[in-house]
Amino acid sequence: MGFIWMIIVGLVAGLLARAIKPGSDPMGWIMTIILGIVGALVGGWLAKLFGINADGGFVGLIFSVIGAIILLFGYEMLTSKRRA
Repeated sequence: MGFIWMIIVGLVAGLLARAIKPGSDPMGWIMTIILGIVGALVGGWLAKLFGINADGGFVGLIFSVIGAIILLFGYEMLTSKRRA
């Protein structure tokens, strides 16, 4: 059940991050889930850096979304340089 829960939370975090961050991010469902899961890893790392316990719950979701937004900005920077 842990793997399925990780996919669900990744999807929610990825969707929230894409809704919060302005701009067009053309990616499908799979990339949104991956964005949320990796965002959760980045958010967890940031929470530990600041000494905050984000092991699940609402705080964990918030840090997952923050991590996903950071990744979206990085993704946008990488893809905009390729297009130019």
